[in-house]
Amino acid sequence: MTFEAVVFDLDNTLCRRTGDVDTAYRRAFDLVGAEPFGAPEELWAALDGPPDPDDRTGYLGAGFARVAARHGRSEVDPIALAAALLDGIDDADVEFLPCAERALRASRAAGEVGILTNGPERRQRTKIDALGLESGTDAIVYAGDLSRRKPHVDPFEAILSELGVPADRALYVGDSLGYDVAGAHNAGLYAAWLSGGDGPGEYTPEYVLESLCDLEAVLAE
Repeated sequence: MTFEAVVFDLDNTLCRRTGDVDTAYRRAFDLVGAEPFGAPEELWAALDGPPDPDDRTGYLGAGFARVAARHGRSEVDPIALAAALLDGIDDADVEFLPCAERALRASRAAGEVGILTNGPERRQRTKIDALGLESGTDAIVYAGDLSRRKPHVDPFEAILSELGVPADRALYVGDSLGYDVAGAHNAGLYAAWLSGGDGPGEYTPEYVLESLCDLEAVLAE
């Protein structure tokens, strides 16, 4: 299959955070004047699905509430903890995932390159700038600023319109089955899923990648 465009998700597809989350977690408790409980790993496991780009505080707050219940600490305000944690995280502290830059170069050689992220520009633009991604892409769509986000078709149609490429000639690369693969298929794009070693379950991405290192071979087919 020859693609005329490759569109990437951003978080946990092209990049990941590098900041000291453990320190930010402990600092959040200091800021609200509470003795720490739990750990970042326990909070992440308690979160329900992908984050809500419009309400990161509420999303993390619900996770903190679940962790607090397990530790018998219901007196601590989970929303205050979530707000304090977010204040301590710098969105510019990001790095490329392995082979991300190589995958971007291979995609550029194949055709147009786009980025479609579910986050709003006010947050995601910091990461884009920190990684220098804007100069190497033809279009960026921040679905968090649209009326509908992935897996709805609207953001996919928006990026395809900007790239000037039909859906059946475009490949979408992302790490989420329910948002990236489902959304790409809803909009008629091919999907390459970063599996992390897991199975796709009931989803059927055309390509399953262990990492972005595998994308060059897909584009060379």
